[in-house]
Amino acid sequence: MEQSLMAQGLAPVCGIDEAGRGPLAGPVVAAAVSLSPDDLPDGLADSKKLTAAARARLCEELHRRAHVGVGLASAAEIDELNIHRATLLAMRRAFDKLCAALERAGAPCAPAFALVDGKFAPDLPCGAQAVVKGDGKVLSIAAASIVAKHHRDMLMLELEERFPGYGFAQHKGYPTKAHLQALERLGPCPEHRRSYAPVRKACGAE
Repeated sequence: MEQSLMAQGLAPVCGIDEAGRGPLAGPVVAAAVSLSPDDLPDGLADSKKLTAAARARLCEELHRRAHVGVGLASAAEIDELNIHRATLLAMRRAFDKLCAALERAGAPCAPAFALVDGKFAPDLPCGAQAVVKGDGKVLSIAAASIVAKHHRDMLMLELEERFPGYGFAQHKGYPTKAHLQALERLGPCPEHRRSYAPVRKACGAE
Protein backbone atom coordinates (compact mmCIF):
# COMPACT_ATOMS: atom_id res chain seq x y z
CA MET A 1 0.00 0.00 0.00
CA GLU A 2 2.88 2.36 0.78
CA GLN A 3 4.46 1.60 -2.61
CA SER A 4 1.22 2.41 -4.42
CA LEU A 5 0.94 5.76 -2.68
CA MET A 6 4.58 6.63 -3.36
CA ALA A 7 4.10 5.70 -7.02
CA GLN A 8 1.40 8.39 -7.07
CA GLY A 9 3.94 10.92 -5.78
CA LEU A 10 2.68 10.79 -2.19
CA ALA A 11 5.92 10.54 -0.28
CA PRO A 12 6.93 10.20 2.41
CA VAL A 13 4.17 7.96 3.75
CA CYS A 14 3.79 7.24 7.43
CA GLY A 15 1.94 4.63 9.43
CA ILE A 16 0.11 5.46 12.67
CA ASP A 17 -1.11 3.11 15.40
CA GLU A 18 -1.90 3.21 19.10
CA ALA A 19 -1.60 1.05 22.20
CA GLY A 20 -3.66 1.20 25.35
CA ARG A 21 -7.32 1.81 24.55
CA GLY A 22 -8.56 -0.96 26.81
CA PRO A 23 -6.56 -0.61 30.05
CA LEU A 24 -8.03 0.88 33.21
CA ALA A 25 -4.90 2.91 33.93
CA GLY A 26 -2.13 4.82 32.23
CA PRO A 27 -2.06 6.78 28.98
CA VAL A 28 -3.02 5.80 25.47
CA VAL A 29 0.16 5.94 23.38
CA ALA A 30 0.39 6.46 19.63
CA ALA A 31 3.31 6.24 17.25
CA ALA A 32 3.85 7.55 13.73
CA VAL A 33 6.60 5.92 11.67
CA SER A 34 8.01 6.76 8.25
CA LEU A 35 10.06 3.82 6.98
CA SER A 36 12.97 3.89 4.61
CA PRO A 37 12.09 1.35 1.87
CA ASP A 38 15.77 0.49 1.47
CA ASP A 39 16.46 -0.05 5.17
CA LEU A 40 13.67 -2.14 6.69
CA PRO A 41 14.35 -4.04 9.92
CA ASP A 42 13.79 -7.78 9.71
CA GLY A 43 10.76 -9.17 11.49
CA LEU A 44 8.32 -6.28 11.22
CA ALA A 45 4.88 -7.60 12.17
CA ASP A 46 1.79 -6.76 14.17
CA SER A 47 3.09 -6.03 17.69
CA LYS A 48 0.56 -8.45 19.19
CA LYS A 49 2.32 -11.33 17.41
CA LEU A 50 5.75 -10.46 18.84
CA THR A 51 7.38 -11.16 22.17
CA ALA A 52 8.30 -8.25 24.44
CA ALA A 53 11.98 -8.88 23.65
CA ALA A 54 11.33 -8.77 19.91
CA ARG A 55 9.34 -5.55 20.26
CA ALA A 56 12.15 -3.96 22.27
CA ARG A 57 14.74 -4.93 19.65
CA LEU A 58 12.63 -3.74 16.74
CA CYS A 59 11.70 -0.51 18.50
CA GLU A 60 15.40 0.28 18.97
CA GLU A 61 16.09 -0.50 15.32
CA LEU A 62 13.18 1.63 14.14
CA HIS A 63 14.38 4.62 16.15
CA ARG A 64 17.76 4.16 14.48
CA ARG A 65 16.72 3.30 10.92
CA ALA A 66 13.39 5.10 10.43
CA HIS A 67 11.76 8.39 11.41
CA VAL A 68 9.58 8.04 14.49
CA GLY A 69 7.19 10.20 16.50
CA VAL A 70 5.49 9.17 19.75
CA GLY A 71 2.54 10.95 21.34
CA LEU A 72 0.24 10.18 24.21
CA ALA A 73 -2.96 11.24 25.90
CA SER A 74 -3.04 10.98 29.67
CA ALA A 75 -5.58 9.21 31.85
CA ALA A 76 -6.99 12.62 32.78
CA GLU A 77 -7.39 13.54 29.10
CA ILE A 78 -9.09 10.20 28.42
CA ASP A 79 -11.56 10.97 31.22
CA GLU A 80 -12.16 14.46 29.87
CA LEU A 81 -12.42 13.66 26.16
CA ASN A 82 -13.40 9.94 26.05
CA ILE A 83 -11.08 7.23 24.78
CA HIS A 84 -11.95 7.70 21.10
CA ARG A 85 -11.13 11.41 21.01
CA ALA A 86 -8.10 10.94 23.26
CA THR A 87 -6.75 8.29 20.90
CA LEU A 88 -7.08 10.63 17.93
CA LEU A 89 -5.34 13.35 19.97
CA ALA A 90 -2.44 11.01 20.77
CA MET A 91 -2.18 10.11 17.08
CA ARG A 92 -2.04 13.77 16.07
CA ARG A 93 0.65 14.40 18.66
CA ALA A 94 2.65 11.45 17.33
CA PHE A 95 2.32 12.79 13.78
CA ASP A 96 3.53 16.23 14.91
CA LYS A 97 6.51 14.61 16.64
CA LEU A 98 7.29 12.70 13.45
CA CYS A 99 7.21 15.94 11.45
CA ALA A 100 9.67 17.46 13.93
CA ALA A 101 11.95 14.41 13.60
CA LEU A 102 11.89 14.66 9.82
CA GLU A 103 12.72 18.36 10.00
CA ARG A 104 15.65 17.71 12.35
CA ALA A 105 16.94 15.08 9.92
CA GLY A 106 16.83 17.57 7.06
CA ALA A 107 14.06 15.75 5.21
CA PRO A 108 12.73 17.75 2.28
CA CYS A 109 9.10 17.56 3.41
CA ALA A 110 6.64 16.36 6.01
CA PRO A 111 4.59 13.19 5.41
CA ALA A 112 2.38 13.49 2.33
CA PHE A 113 0.04 10.71 3.40
CA ALA A 114 -0.78 8.75 6.56
CA LEU A 115 -2.10 5.20 6.87
CA VAL A 116 -3.86 4.81 10.21
CA ASP A 117 -4.80 1.57 11.93
CA GLY A 118 -8.51 1.17 12.68
CA LYS A 119 -11.71 2.76 11.46
CA PHE A 120 -10.89 6.42 12.12
CA ALA A 121 -8.06 8.79 11.25
CA PRO A 122 -7.13 11.95 13.16
CA ASP A 123 -7.35 15.39 11.61
CA LEU A 124 -3.99 15.78 9.85
CA PRO A 125 -2.47 18.38 7.50
CA CYS A 126 -2.06 15.67 4.84
CA GLY A 127 -4.15 12.96 3.25
CA ALA A 128 -5.00 10.02 5.48
CA GLN A 129 -6.70 6.65 5.20
CA ALA A 130 -7.94 4.43 8.01
CA VAL A 131 -7.09 0.75 7.48
CA VAL A 132 -8.98 -1.83 9.54
CA LYS A 133 -6.49 -4.33 10.99
CA GLY A 134 -3.80 -2.30 9.27
CA ASP A 135 -1.10 -3.54 11.65
CA GLY A 136 -1.32 -6.89 9.86
CA LYS A 137 -1.49 -5.41 6.34
CA VAL A 138 0.77 -2.34 6.17
CA LEU A 139 4.44 -2.39 7.19
CA SER A 140 4.56 1.19 8.41
CA ILE A 141 1.49 0.62 10.59
CA ALA A 142 3.05 -2.57 11.94
CA ALA A 143 6.16 -0.54 12.78
CA ALA A 144 4.02 2.06 14.54
CA SER A 145 2.24 -0.66 16.51
CA ILE A 146 5.59 -1.97 17.76
CA VAL A 147 6.81 1.46 18.83
CA ALA A 148 3.53 2.39 20.52
CA LYS A 149 3.26 -0.91 22.40
CA HIS A 150 6.89 -0.88 23.58
CA HIS A 151 6.79 2.74 24.69
CA ARG A 152 3.56 2.18 26.60
CA ASP A 153 4.93 -0.93 28.30
CA MET A 154 7.94 1.08 29.47
CA LEU A 155 5.66 3.80 30.84
CA MET A 156 3.68 1.19 32.76
CA LEU A 157 6.91 -0.12 34.32
CA GLU A 158 7.52 3.42 35.55
CA LEU A 159 4.00 3.50 37.02
CA GLU A 160 4.79 0.25 38.83
CA GLU A 161 7.60 2.10 40.62
CA ARG A 162 5.42 5.10 41.44
CA PHE A 163 2.33 3.16 42.47
CA PRO A 164 3.35 -0.26 43.82
CA GLY A 165 0.75 -2.84 44.63
CA TYR A 166 -1.37 -2.70 41.48
CA GLY A 167 0.80 -5.00 39.38
CA PHE A 168 1.20 -2.59 36.47
CA ALA A 169 4.44 -4.33 35.41
CA GLN A 170 2.51 -7.54 34.82
CA HIS A 171 -0.86 -6.54 33.36
CA LYS A 172 0.07 -3.08 32.01
CA GLY A 173 -3.20 -1.65 33.32
CA TYR A 174 -5.56 -4.11 31.63
CA PRO A 175 -8.55 -5.34 33.67
CA THR A 176 -7.14 -8.67 34.79
CA LYS A 177 -8.45 -10.43 37.89
CA ALA A 178 -5.34 -9.39 39.82
CA HIS A 179 -5.78 -5.75 38.78
CA LEU A 180 -9.45 -5.69 39.75
CA GLN A 181 -8.61 -7.22 43.12
CA ALA A 182 -5.91 -4.57 43.68
CA LEU A 183 -8.39 -1.84 42.75
CA GLU A 184 -10.87 -3.18 45.28
CA ARG A 185 -8.17 -3.42 47.94
CA LEU A 186 -6.30 -0.15 47.34
CA GLY A 187 -8.76 2.05 45.47
CA PRO A 188 -7.73 3.95 42.33
CA CYS A 189 -4.38 5.71 41.97
CA PRO A 190 -3.99 9.04 40.12
CA GLU A 191 -3.24 7.19 36.87
CA HIS A 192 -6.52 5.24 36.80
CA ARG A 193 -9.16 6.22 34.26
CA ARG A 194 -12.12 7.24 36.35
CA SER A 195 -14.49 7.23 33.39
CA TYR A 196 -14.08 3.45 33.08
CA ALA A 197 -16.75 1.43 34.87
CA PRO A 198 -14.51 -0.77 37.07
CA VAL A 199 -12.66 2.32 38.30
CA ARG A 200 -15.90 4.19 38.95
CA LYS A 201 -17.05 1.21 40.97
CA ALA A 202 -13.83 1.25 43.00
CA CYS A 203 -14.42 4.97 43.62
CA GLY A 204 -17.88 4.15 45.01
CA ALA A 205 -19.60 5.87 42.09
CA GLU A 206 -21.62 2.80 41.19
